[in-house]
Amino acid sequence: MDENLPPPLARALAALFVGQHEVVHLRDRFGPKVQDVDWLTALNREGSWVILSADRRITKNKSEQRVFHNSKHIGFFFAPGLQKASILKKMERLMVVWDTIEKQVPLVKGGSMFEIQVKGNQLKPL
Repeated sequence: MDENLPPPLARALAALFVGQHEVVHLRDRFGPKVQDVDWLTALNREGSWVILSADRRITKNKSEQRVFHNSKHIGFFFAPGLQKASILKKMERLMVVWDTIEKQVPLVKGGSMFEIQVKGNQLKPL
């Protein structure tokens, strides 16, 4: 999970999915203020990661977008309407779409990006 999502959210997901998924917050892995291009590149050297993020800049900034699209990662980004939502609302949205995310990951190639929308359980390709 990226730096724009609260670390307690990552810890809750890690506890909920222990033994099924490794959930790590960006700060716990790289410390605070790491540049997106740096952590995306470092994780890409390790293989494919599923990224949960509220940082829409990755989907819009040309250099960050290029690094992501050329990576093995699959990204799920919160819609703008969820960016300032409470931690409970963010967790609620993740729980609604979790099964959809799990089903989507093996179907797409690295560099794919999707938006977690404010309502429903569909993912919007970015």
